[in-house]
Amino acid sequence: MFGWKDAYSVNVNEIDEQHKELFRIAGKIYDLVHTDADYDHFDEVMSILQKLKEYTLYHFQHEEKLMEKYGYRETDSHKIEHLFLIKKLQKFEKDDIDMERKDSIIELITFVSDWISGHILKTDMKYKDFFNKNGLY
Repeated sequence: MFGWKDAYSVNVNEIDEQHKELFRIAGKIYDLVHTDADYDHFDEVMSILQKLKEYTLYHFQHEEKLMEKYGYRETDSHKIEHLFLIKKLQKFEKDDIDMERKDSIIELITFVSDWISGHILKTDMKYKDFFNKNGLY
């Protein structure tokens, strides 16, 4: 679910490494939810989820700064997509998930996986050539 594929590469090393880290962090949550059903990993999951949120914000800010620095035309629409994921992660934190924690976490992590891969393959790929033409690799 969270494996890196060459198809995700935007050919900008720093961004590719950040995308890999997003997959790695989300994968840790997925692994915890699916291991040792007799043990409650909720606190660990929530701690890693916090790391995912923090790293997502860091990555989005980095990406947006590059877009602004180089004058990428689709910066505003890209920021809107980023905001959507941030709001989803914040909403999850506020939700009451005590009744069905595992199902809620699996739903969130599936959403995050789909969103990250879809965002990279559709939206981030739009800036690949732009950044490469501007000397970013």
